[in-house]
Parts: sequence; C-alpha cells; structure tokens
Amino acid sequence: MTSDEVIDLLTEAYVDELETVMNYLTNSIVLDGVHAEEVKESLAEDVEEELEHARLLGQRLKQLDESPPGSEGFEARQSSLQPPADTTDVQSVIEGVLEAEENAMETYRALYEAAGEANDPVTEDVAVTVLADEEAHHTEFRGFQKEFPTD
Repeated sequence: MTSDEVIDLLTEAYVDELETVMNYLTNSIVLDGVHAEEVKESLAEDVEEELEHARLLGQRLKQLDESPPGSEGFEARQSSLQPPADTTDVQSVIEGVLEAEENAMETYRALYEAAGEANDPVTEDVAVTVLADEEAHHTEFRGFQKEFPTD
C-alpha cells in the first residue's frame, strides 16, 4: 500500500463518518414509539462520537498535507440508514446501523493495514482507536437487534 492509499482511505472514512452523523441525527429525531426511545438515545449519543471520529480523521489528513473534502466531495452511500417511511420501524434503523458499523469496521481494518505497509504508525493508531469505538457501537446495536420485537 502507498501513502496515496492511506489518504484515500482516510478521506473515505471522513466522508462516511459525516454521513453517519447526518443519518444518526435524523433517525434520533424521527423515530416514534415506546420501543424507539432507547435506540433514539443511543443514536443521539453516538452523533457526538462519530463527529469526533470525523474530526480526528480530518486532522490526520491535514497532518499529511491533505484537506478533508467539503460537501461537494460527498456522495451519499448509506441507503440502509435512511429514515424509514414508517417512523415506528425501529428494526430497519437497527439493521441500517449494523450495516454502517460493519462497513466502518472494514474501512478501519483496511486503513490499519495500509498505514502499516506505508510505515505510518500515527494513522495505524487512529485506525485502531476509531475501530474500537465502531466495534462497541456494533455490539450495542446487536444487543438492540436481539431484544427488539420483530414482525
């Protein structure tokens, strides 16, 4: 892997984190029903953590003499995390979160490997730090998935 691949993965992760912030925030607002409250609270808390991930990634890009992209460099990809038409469909949001977290974990594992091959221990550390948070989110939402009523 080259440093260009590290930059590409950092940039991809940065954009993904910002998209996640938008989708978590929206879902924490629009979900309805008694069963939604715990999931909404978790999403609202995770917004701050995901935003911090984006800051960390953006700062690392800047340290590598790159700029994080602005909104014109953004292409939405999290179709499974879009707010459901039925605002009581909490299960679909849980599934969307699990998919987003799995994608994030895959990206951070790839970033770790690329940074190692590029002899970039600082980016390796960033990848490990954020990966640990993403794994914790995934575990929490797997728990919601197990407890949540399904049709």
